[in-house]
Amino acid sequence: MITLYGFPNSRSLRVAWTLEELGLEYVSHHVDLGSGEGQSEAFLARHPDGKVPVLEDGELTLFESAAICRYLAERYGEPGALLPAAIEERARVDQWLFFIISELEQPLWTQAKHKFALPGEQRVPAVLPTAAWEFQRALAALARRFDGEGWLVGEGFTLADLLLAHTLTWAVQFKMRLPPTLAAYRERVSARPALARAVERERVAAEPS
Repeated sequence: MITLYGFPNSRSLRVAWTLEELGLEYVSHHVDLGSGEGQSEAFLARHPDGKVPVLEDGELTLFESAAICRYLAERYGEPGALLPAAIEERARVDQWLFFIISELEQPLWTQAKHKFALPGEQRVPAVLPTAAWEFQRALAALARRFDGEGWLVGEGFTLADLLLAHTLTWAVQFKMRLPPTLAAYRERVSARPALARAVERERVAAEPS
């Protein structure tokens, strides 16, 4: 049985979305980060920093959302589902995954940390304008290679689109400006039924038992 440890509106949603796209059975376990569950001895044995997501699949335990999504698509996906069949195209998916995590997401996470995630005494509001500038710079780099039409790699939806749409949704939540074409792309990809199912699974898991 696959178990996903997550928290609503976090990176764990990417993994839940991947699981739903692949049609896999899994248990969604809510980690109550607000109560300190992430720093418990039991959870630190799963993730060294007490964060989500964590995936357990039999004897395998994985953390880091992109790595988990990549594993699931590689192990359980039909040929061409979320990952292209050709190795060259899979390399292009990986290229975009690394770009999204390191260039687009990084300044958004910097903003989140210095707005609410870090302890108050560690927040530095002065970095927020620089982080916003970094995001817009990375967005311009994306726009030079992708205009929002079609898909990031090849002729179909891949993990690259999943992570990009999720990251652009974070950007919208942080009130970042998106070019109209990329805003439309985000809305189109986010309308996939698997995402709605993933959101609902995380919501239900978070409800008091």
